Amino acid sequence: MREIRYREAVREAIREEMEADERVFLMGEEVGHYQGAYKVSEGLLSQFGEKRVIDTPIAEAGFAGIGIGAAMTGLRPIIEFMTWNFSFVAFDQIISNAAKIRQMSGGTFDVPIVFRGPNGAAKQVASQHSHSVDPFYTNIPGIFVVMPATPRDAKGLLKTAIRCQDPVIFLEGETLYNVKGEVPELDEEELIPFGKGRIGREGKDCTIVAFGRPYYEAMQAAEKLAADGIECEIVDPRTLRPLDIELLVESVKKTHRCVVVHEHWPYGGPGAEIVDQIQREAFDWLDAPIHRVGSLDVPMPYASNLENFVLPTVERISDAVRRVSYAK
Repeated sequence: MREIRYREAVREAIREEMEADERVFLMGEEVGHYQGAYKVSEGLLSQFGEKRVIDTPIAEAGFAGIGIGAAMTGLRPIIEFMTWNFSFVAFDQIISNAAKIRQMSGGTFDVPIVFRGPNGAAKQVASQHSHSVDPFYTNIPGIFVVMPATPRDAKGLLKTAIRCQDPVIFLEGETLYNVKGEVPELDEEELIPFGKGRIGREGKDCTIVAFGRPYYEAMQAAEKLAADGIECEIVDPRTLRPLDIELLVESVKKTHRCVVVHEHWPYGGPGAEIVDQIQREAFDWLDAPIHRVGSLDVPMPYASNLENFVLPTVERISDAVRRVSYAK
C-alpha cells in the first residue's frame, strides 16, 4: 500500500482505464490545457492527446448530450462537470436520456457513461455553488450513484464505474481532493463493487452512517465520544444507489442505535431513505429513534461562520449520538 491524495487516486483510475481501453475518453470544462479545474486531469492531455482529452465550452447540456450519444455508439465517455452544481443545466440530458435509453430502446442501447466532478460545499462559494446533489440523482432509476470518501474507494469505485454498462453519477467531495489515504500499489488492481459498503471504525454502542465529506466529521465525533466511553461504529455505504442495506442492518443489530450523517438538506434524500430502510429491517433491535444530522434547511450562506454553522459538525454529530444513547 502507498499513500496518495484523493485527486491523484481519481487521476490514476482515469489514466489506467484510458490506457487499458481506447474507447475511454475524458471530456469537460478545462480538463485539457488547464490540467483540470482541481488538477485531477493533470498530465492526461500530454499523454493521450486532444482526441481523448477534450476541452469543452461552458455548455453542460451540450457536452453531456454528446457524451450520451458517444456512449450509445460504443465509446466509454467520462464527462467531468467543473462542479456538480453545473449539472443542473444538463439535468434533462441525464434524467430523460442517459437514465432511460436502455429501457425505452428495449435494451437495444447501452449507455456506458460516467458523469463525475466535485460535489457539495467548498469554502465560501455561496448558495448556487454548494449543493450536495445526491438527493436529486438517487431518486432516478436507471443510474448508479457513487459517493466515495477515501482515496482508495475513489480509485476502486471509479474503475468499476468506467467499466459499467450503465450511467454512473460519481460524486467527489469538493473539499476532499487534498485528503491523503492508502491505495494499493500500481501493479495491484482493485475494483470495488457497487452496493458494498465498508466499516470504517468498529464499535458497539451506536452506528453512525456517513458518506462523502461528513465521513471525516463522523470519525472525529467517534474519537471524541470514545473518550467518554461511547464506542461508535462508522459505516460508509460508498454507493447510494445501490445501497448496502444488509451491512447497515447488521451494524444496527449489534449497536441498537443509529445516527445518519449527510451533507444534503434534511427533507427527503438518501439520508431519509437509509432511515426508512433501517427502521423497517431492524425495528425490533432499535433501542432509540434514529437521528439524522445534515445541512440545515437553508440555502448555503456565503459568510464562513454561517457556512460552518449550516454544515454537519463534530459537535452536532456527537450531540445526536448522546441523544440516541440517552447520555448527558
